Amino acid sequence: MDYKALRELVRQGEGKYLEFKLKSNHPEKIVREVVAFANTGGGRLLIGIGDDRTIKGLKYVDEDEYLLVRAIEKYCSPGIEYHIDRIPIGEERDVLVFTVLPSEKRPHYVLQEPNPSQINTTLVKKKVVPQKPNNTLVKKTYIRVADKSIQASWEMREILRRKNDDRNVKFQYGDKEQKLMQHLDEHKSVTVDAFASVANISRNLASKTLVLLVLANVLEVHPDEMVDRFTMLRMG
Repeated sequence: MDYKALRELVRQGEGKYLEFKLKSNHPEKIVREVVAFANTGGGRLLIGIGDDRTIKGLKYVDEDEYLLVRAIEKYCSPGIEYHIDRIPIGEERDVLVFTVLPSEKRPHYVLQEPNPSQINTTLVKKKVVPQKPNNTLVKKTYIRVADKSIQASWEMREILRRKNDDRNVKFQYGDKEQKLMQHLDEHKSVTVDAFASVANISRNLASKTLVLLVLANVLEVHPDEMVDRFTMLRMG
């Protein structure tokens, strides 16, 4: 990619397959974008570009690239395929372009250190004694929705995990599925909680049923930061 191609890419603005970052500050957070792209169909992460589409570039590009590569290696699981381009923009500045490839190893996770504020404590003779910290890293996964990377729900993680399964997914059409279809006829979409209420079933069963119907190509899921919604699959 040359500078002309970079300008054309930036002109398009951020979207499902394109994200801008002005600096490489907090590389552990930038990793979320990389994971979201890998989970959603690939994309490009441009470091040195402002949200207003100004091409600022990076002065110490070697350091920025090193920090980001280390962060991807440390915080992404399983490993993600990507390649890096450096685009010179003049005045000894460069833009880093991380091209993340679509992955068949989904879902990919961001590994995070446990929050120190959540470490359990024990009261011993009026003294608060922290218990031994849990060294297990917290795993969170992200997906791309429009121009944002959002944390995936349990349902989305299951759909990502099982989407590449070659086996034909089968399900039985019973009472709860009938109530679901009736609800969709009236309301066009449904959430896990709404389905559980309408069908008078547990939330866990409602969740698993909706995931199964997505995998069977009966429903489609619309992820959201607040709550996922499910609709009938649009054909064509």
